[in-house]
Amino acid sequence: MGNSMFDPKAGGVRRIEVLTGVGGRRRWTSEAKARIVAESYSGVLVVSEVARRHGLRPQQLFGWRHQARMGRLALNGDGASAFVPVVAEASGEAAPCAAAATGAVIEIELAGMTVRLRGRVGADALAEVLTAVKRVG
Repeated sequence: MGNSMFDPKAGGVRRIEVLTGVGGRRRWTSEAKARIVAESYSGVLVVSEVARRHGLRPQQLFGWRHQARMGRLALNGDGASAFVPVVAEASGEAAPCAAAATGAVIEIELAGMTVRLRGRVGADALAEVLTAVKRVG
């Protein structure tokens, strides 16, 4: 077999291939995935930029986000529900207790969905609604 491919005196076209990036599969810990997914939801960068920053394809990050929405990837590392901030609208007067009991509204905004619960809501009913929202979201 000739060695003309490496002979600098042999004219013609030679092929040079440069491979960059990480070779083979990488293993990501659940904590690293959760941190990257949380960063992608922060709103500071778009998903493609977050993926590029961590050496991922956007499709892989979208897959992790889907897993998180389906409950198969815990975003806070321990699988427990995370707390979200409560936003209360300021009003001029406080509502009387009787009116608050009958006209109370609980509004939950999550992943583009809005759930409103009016009137008295028992703890069991609220837990059932939150479980359904978690499944859908």
